[in-house]
Amino acid sequence: MLKVYKPTTPGRRQTSVVDTSALTKKRPEKSLTIYLRDKAGRNNQGQVTLRHQGGGVKNLYRQIDFRQDKFDIPAKVMALEYDPNRTAWIALIYFKDGEKRYILAPHELKVGDTVISSKNKLEAKPGNRMPLKHIPTAYLVHNIELTPGEGGKIARSAGSGAVLMTIEGGYAQLKLPSGEIRIVSENSLASVGQLSNPDWHLVRWGKAGRMRLRGIRPSVRGKAMNPVDHPHGGGEGHQPIGLVHPKTPWGKTALGVKTRNKKKWSSKFILKRRPDNH
Repeated sequence: MLKVYKPTTPGRRQTSVVDTSALTKKRPEKSLTIYLRDKAGRNNQGQVTLRHQGGGVKNLYRQIDFRQDKFDIPAKVMALEYDPNRTAWIALIYFKDGEKRYILAPHELKVGDTVISSKNKLEAKPGNRMPLKHIPTAYLVHNIELTPGEGGKIARSAGSGAVLMTIEGGYAQLKLPSGEIRIVSENSLASVGQLSNPDWHLVRWGKAGRMRLRGIRPSVRGKAMNPVDHPHGGGEGHQPIGLVHPKTPWGKTALGVKTRNKKKWSSKFILKRRPDNH
């Protein structure tokens, strides 16, 4: 659910935020947080390898359990929390032996619910985790393992979920949020349900300042630069890019160019690529 404020300023007029009233108001679990240094898009030599990164509000990293490898032991959901490092909400769960873990919270999960992870068949309710071969077809799943035992890798952002289409020949067919259809081992673990915070993609950021708080710096158009700085640069006044294809700052063809390696080993697991207009 989104929240819109009274238009007291031009920035406020355009802004919407996600309603977090359903979340538990508490500080993050201290034993499950670590400090990560902000590298601002730079490598170990101080060179910028990823542009438009830097600044932003300092925050602690919450250690999320993507494996959920504590099997056949029920855990109680003690809190639903905001995580500044990802778009979905996270759930703090307590096991009977006192261990605490953070997991990605499905959309319908509530405080007081019980979740369980197992290699055997379980009730297919949101938050339960089991091999794909035990989950009914047409169900939405998230935090899916590409290789059994390595932890969830796909469908981990807000509101996402892959549709389990069928199980055959030891593999499960999944329709991913992008539209791609991919096969993974039927023994790969997945959590049942759509991920929380499904309205995230509807948020209107409203003003540049909110993006700076997220650690995203301005992106300057190539045609606004000088020729020495970008292939699109130069000219008097407003000019088109003047090239057959748009280019990156390093002269490589951009926009619509397929960059995936045609010989990549995992291509055999992709039955249908995502639409080109995605």
